[in-house]
Amino acid sequence: MILPLILRAANSTLRFPAEGDHWRRRLRHLQGSDDRKQSARTRLYDDLLSNGYYTTRLLIGTPPQEFALIVDSGSTVTYVPCSTCEQCGKHQDPRFQPDKSSTYQPVKCNADCACDDEKNQCTYERQYAERSSSSGVLGEDLISFGKESALVPQRAVFGCENSETGDLYTQRADGIMGLGRGRLSVMDQLVEKGVISDSFSLCYGGMGVGGGAMVLGGISPPPDMVFSYSDPNRSPYYNLDLKEIHIAGKKLPLDARIFNGKYGTVLDSGTTYAYLPTTAFDSFRDAVMKHVDSLLKQIPGPDPSYKDICFSGAGSNVSHLSETFPEVDMVFGNGQKLSLSPENYLFRHSKVLGAYCLGIFKNENDPTTLLGGIIVRNTLVMYDRANQKVGFWKTNCSQLLEKLHFGDSSLLTPAPAPSDPFSGNSTTAPQPVLSPSGSPDMLAGEWNVSLITFDIHVSMNKSDLVPHISELAEYIARDLEVNASQVSLISLKSESQGSLIRWSISPSGSADFISHDAAVGIISRLIEHGVHLPEKFGTSKLVDWKVEHLSERTWWRGHQSVIVVGVSVFVVFSFSAFFVWHFWRHRLGGTAYRPVDSAHPEQELQPL
Repeated sequence: MILPLILRAANSTLRFPAEGDHWRRRLRHLQGSDDRKQSARTRLYDDLLSNGYYTTRLLIGTPPQEFALIVDSGSTVTYVPCSTCEQCGKHQDPRFQPDKSSTYQPVKCNADCACDDEKNQCTYERQYAERSSSSGVLGEDLISFGKESALVPQRAVFGCENSETGDLYTQRADGIMGLGRGRLSVMDQLVEKGVISDSFSLCYGGMGVGGGAMVLGGISPPPDMVFSYSDPNRSPYYNLDLKEIHIAGKKLPLDARIFNGKYGTVLDSGTTYAYLPTTAFDSFRDAVMKHVDSLLKQIPGPDPSYKDICFSGAGSNVSHLSETFPEVDMVFGNGQKLSLSPENYLFRHSKVLGAYCLGIFKNENDPTTLLGGIIVRNTLVMYDRANQKVGFWKTNCSQLLEKLHFGDSSLLTPAPAPSDPFSGNSTTAPQPVLSPSGSPDMLAGEWNVSLITFDIHVSMNKSDLVPHISELAEYIARDLEVNASQVSLISLKSESQGSLIRWSISPSGSADFISHDAAVGIISRLIEHGVHLPEKFGTSKLVDWKVEHLSERTWWRGHQSVIVVGVSVFVVFSFSAFFVWHFWRHRLGGTAYRPVDSAHPEQELQPL
């Protein structure tokens, strides 16, 4: 499965270098040589900081019903809320309605499954470490991955939820796509049908950009991909053979056995951060703090209820973080090492500009080493189940799959540091298609943004659009990967052949700004992919966009009191001067008393 997420200039053509045959061979190598297997392409949405997970879109049933599912290598079942669910939260999409799918069939009770009280239908139940749970019945229907997928719809078993608790109840995503090892896993079912190879890959976008790609099926690894053995018998999860951790080239004084406690070292795409056993965490924390001690200032975290370890003074440009924070290496049993840049173990402080916090925490009550999505940002991770290994390849995940799809050879050159597609000096991203007032310079440098505005032309009439404004805002929030509360309607005008809608994206929650990287991500998604609205709204097109830098808005906020006082003083002084002038004029210029018979000069009548 392959998914594009790149900015590409209008009418641009892809060119191979002079040694084109060599690059084409490498590209074919990466794409894989098993022509008998189909592939599907799907985009990843959301990001770690805003949502805590990445989602993909899955279509179920006939006609298809669409769902946003968290991609989770630690889960073995795929499930969505059922229309009959009495304890399900409010999620991104409507619940699945089995009675509206002509191809749906319940999985009848049998000896291989747990059954409902009536012994009619198979059931499932899943509980998670954060004490959330999901339970329901099992059904079978056609699933597909959208128009970009070469994989035709396939029948698969999935869960139809009747109950949710904890985070599963409150999250915005509809459900879970289970990619773990197990007969109910989407991977196991598709592999058993023989339609894909026994391998899948995930690629998560970088800090502040989000998005990414998922590849279901095999690809041949790049020559410089780093591998770790993954023992399928060690635990039900995807394990790594981690032996050492190095900070700035120096090995931490740890026994290798510390990474083999309980479930060992587990790589879990559904977990946000990373968690080390107590001794390993203490050693890691101390080494990082020692490295930055003379360079940065330690500050409190964004949430006082957590004891986050945060530092200020590093600047807001992610590509410069390696100048301050150390490189971290994870060394596997075969001697190969996965190098982590700062964005692979830090998250951005949500309240202090240029501050970052450690995204690796202490796993106090569990000796398992758990590596979540933060560890593999901007890293292609290949779960090669057939060969019992997991591969890592540093790259720009926001661009990976579209370049692979279109045969762009530059894909095969890893990017050592995150790049900014609007920074003017980026060498990895082509210039985006720009609107009349949109310009790369508007996001150049390290500006933070107070507001993003954009105009969309929709072929539906204004009167028909008005009742659906809230629904439109939800679709925009989903496609731009922001919270719905950040999307606001500015104006709605009738135009020939439709309507022109102006929207704004404001900072989330109590934040005063949208970070530079987050703004780049929003604009990138807006320009390259637009907003995908249901067919009932007709066609839509991006007309214009602009950003408002933080300084343009904060200057007024910073000087507001001074200006108000100054204007007040001026008004008071002006009125006082007027009354004084009027009073003296009245005294000096008034008519004096004269006797009736006194002489006075002739007055000439002046013409108008």
